[in-house]
Amino acid sequence: MRTKARQGSFAIGHISWGLLLTLLACMKKAHRRWSVVVATVLAAGSLLVVATQTATSSTPSSISTQQVRNSAHRAHVSGVLVAAVTSNGKGHKPPPEPAFNGTPPLFFRGRAGCVSPPCLGGNVLMTASTGPLVVVPIFWNPAGWPMTSSYKNLITSYLAGVAKMSGQTQNVYSVADEYSGNNGQIHYNIQLGPVINDTDPLPADGCTLEAKDTAGIYADGSGYNACLDDAQLQTEVDNVAAANSLPHDLAHIYVLYLPKGVESCFLPGETTSTADGQACTINHQPTAAYCAYHNNELNGAVYANLAYPIYVSPVGFTCGSDARFPVLESPNGNPDADTEISPTSHEINEAITDPDTETGWYDSSGYENGDECAYIYGATNGAPGGYFNQVINGGHFLTQMEFSNNVFAASGGKAGCVQSASQEH
Repeated sequence: MRTKARQGSFAIGHISWGLLLTLLACMKKAHRRWSVVVATVLAAGSLLVVATQTATSSTPSSISTQQVRNSAHRAHVSGVLVAAVTSNGKGHKPPPEPAFNGTPPLFFRGRAGCVSPPCLGGNVLMTASTGPLVVVPIFWNPAGWPMTSSYKNLITSYLAGVAKMSGQTQNVYSVADEYSGNNGQIHYNIQLGPVINDTDPLPADGCTLEAKDTAGIYADGSGYNACLDDAQLQTEVDNVAAANSLPHDLAHIYVLYLPKGVESCFLPGETTSTADGQACTINHQPTAAYCAYHNNELNGAVYANLAYPIYVSPVGFTCGSDARFPVLESPNGNPDADTEISPTSHEINEAITDPDTETGWYDSSGYENGDECAYIYGATNGAPGGYFNQVINGGHFLTQMEFSNNVFAASGGKAGCVQSASQEH
């Protein structure tokens, strides 16, 4: 229920369309009553996923999405955007468009489905009770660790544009307005908080950096020089929030951008085996798994881990648009920042609809709204190599689409990923 999977090739037991429509219609009237029903459906879907993937290799040549999902659950890490295979590689690829990845529609899962604290009881972000969502980008940029001003500026410009277009229906953030939680209806209302250039030194490695992973990770052939586990990232988010007198509540999300050369993993210790539930960013090990995730700390801070983007990688995995297109698309001529913007959109949109990663909106296989449309972009504009599908405050960006239950129902279950709420009508 936390993964961002992208594999349309899995035959994951669909419930009948008639039943899904019935459930969806009932949920619109009283979604709280369905929390127990949905928990049961999710459990059944998870068992079906396990059954279809038991023979899947966990080596870097074939990521097991279910294994990543299970590892995330054990590590209390959630909202995982699983790495894709490049368009010319072998392995799980996004399904042909128009498409979606999971087994929609999305169901609301309330308090009954929450088993790992902190549980927010089905609360969501951007409601009348929480107020605007303040997005706080934290660029962890210690001395000696690569992170250019152009990289930070483009991401910041994107987030500022997303905030400026609040209340409009022309981008993917507006799709969330069709969902609600126990604390009310979601309304697209984002503010850009303080942009933090975090120069704190990196701590000592929490996870083991393997010699093979010090090269051949990024497109330029370079690799990792450090490895940090999730607990260390949470500590840094806490330190930054405290230093800037920022709260831990449902009105803030802390988006932590790691510098190039930093591997991140769910757990401390070894990165060569998945036996204890370990999973990491793209590497040469069986633990190669993800690009980003969002989570909720025990102290209540909603945060996202955005590893430095990997694309056109010698490993054969990607976090970028080369999962879909023959070449990496970079509408602003900044491949690193252009690639990082889609995972940023993915994680923020998911956190809006399930901030505690236990309750909120999931399909029958546990996919979140971002999972359904990961690496699915829809119609694009521009020239090859510079395709874009979002015009936000005049800027051109390429991000994955987001999932609409309304479109799914109206299409008879044949579509669901949209670029904006304006496509729902």
